[in-house]
Amino acid sequence: GTYDMTIQRASDHSVSVTLKDSGGSAVNLTGYTLASQVWNTDRTTKAADATCTVTSASGGAFDWKLTDTQTTLLTLDEYKYDVLLTNGSGLKEYWIEGTIYMDQGYTR
Repeated sequence: GTYDMTIQRASDHSVSVTLKDSGGSAVNLTGYTLASQVWNTDRTTKAADATCTVTSASGGAFDWKLTDTQTTLLTLDEYKYDVLLTNGSGLKEYWIEGTIYMDQGYTR
């Protein structure tokens, strides 16, 4: 699926995600590894590695996170990202992709 988000620069950003199949059932993440990267829109420069932490394997839930240090370095207005799941047999599938729109926070 596609999930676009707006992130405030210099902030910690976390999104809780629950993956569901086409029938609406949670995808069992037991035995899967998750990876996510943030790139410029031309995919010529990697900007960050997001942290994906499974919070409920049987419930298909994980947290996607960037730290304030990482978001401070996101100086462009727009980035692309995706989430890659790899099962225990090595099968790789992209489940989420989207655009990150950067916004400037005002409070320091």
